[in-house]
Amino acid sequence: MADVSDRAVVLPMALLESLMRPESIMALGAFAGCLVLAWLMTWGVRRVFRGQELAILLGRNLVDGVLFPVLLLGLTFVAQIVLTQQQALPLFAVLLPVCISLAVIRLGVKVLQVAFANAPFVRVAERTISWLAWGAVVLWVTGILPLVLHELDQITWKVGASVLSVRTLIEGALTAGAVLVVALWVSAAIEARLLKSATGSDLSLRKVVSNTARALLLFVGLLLALSSVGIDLTALSVLGGAVGVGIGFGLQKLASNYVSGFVILAERSMRIGDLVLVDGFEGRIVDIKARYTVIRALNGRESIVPNEFLIINRVENFTLMDSKTSQTSLVSVAYDSDVDLVRQLLIKACESQERVLQDPAPNAFLSQFGADGLEFTVSYWIADPENGQLALRSSINMMILASLREHKIEIPYPQRVMHMVNASPNTAPD
Repeated sequence: MADVSDRAVVLPMALLESLMRPESIMALGAFAGCLVLAWLMTWGVRRVFRGQELAILLGRNLVDGVLFPVLLLGLTFVAQIVLTQQQALPLFAVLLPVCISLAVIRLGVKVLQVAFANAPFVRVAERTISWLAWGAVVLWVTGILPLVLHELDQITWKVGASVLSVRTLIEGALTAGAVLVVALWVSAAIEARLLKSATGSDLSLRKVVSNTARALLLFVGLLLALSSVGIDLTALSVLGGAVGVGIGFGLQKLASNYVSGFVILAERSMRIGDLVLVDGFEGRIVDIKARYTVIRALNGRESIVPNEFLIINRVENFTLMDSKTSQTSLVSVAYDSDVDLVRQLLIKACESQERVLQDPAPNAFLSQFGADGLEFTVSYWIADPENGQLALRSSINMMILASLREHKIEIPYPQRVMHMVNASPNTAPD
């Protein structure tokens, strides 16, 4: 305790005395040179990697990324080693913690911004990291931090076979935060690398790989953080068994949805961008999550479908094999109409639309003899159903109507023949 108190008093006094010495000017000059050199090196790296996604390392501006404070820290450390070989320079005891704090803040903030974009808690986390880092620097420079750590180390209690203290818990929490930040950094880099050149065919598979890599990195980071605190990880086996039992009995549907999600992404039976019909809801798959799939209809409505539903039920995928889709329209004309002319007009109306395919070519058929007239069925194929089907059908029907009217072909109204029977009462003979 006496050694800690002596250090708490000696360090601030040494710093004050060092500021009054000429050597401090040399240390400040060296630090200024480190600032300029770090700035130039960051500027050079930005010029070399121009146009590439290095948001965490370089940031948006020149000095708001991780690279600048890391380079500054490294150059300051080298300057301390070189300059303190002949004489002591206590001023570096302030400069190095400041550089470390700046590097920690930049790393934590940038990783959180990339990993959790637009999340509401990111701003609070950024401020928390900044206050903790600068507070630790102030406590260290003033010599209060060793006293606080020593006192916290005296508050202990026993958890199983391990003896924990408040200091151990704080150090473990900081270690866990650092490990998780690094894990998020690595997973964000992996995700950016995988999804950068992904196309519609392999986008789903690459996304599940990135999500799996992030989950594994976070899990390993959490285990390492618990080990650093001194918690026996063998005790987690009991917890894992309990969680397994809970999943087996109480979370069957939730677990089934997660497993189904990985099966869908692994088998690639449905991919992002496919046009599907699920339970009467037709739309395009816009996202596949671990638990559910988002399907957006052509009219803008979105349906959130649990992944288990997609596995155990019938799903029509219009994009999996062939994107061509057939459409039909029904037309009724009078019985005295020219059948060959009607067929030509119907086919010509379909061929006038650019979206209608010529192979297979559109065709018209006399489907049945209706009660009011001859009923024709016109059939045609399109290759882009995602661009809308009702508008095309409407355009073809309007063209058919205009052609029939131009050629004086009658579209009959519904007709009914009514026979009136005038039944007079039987009169008795006179």
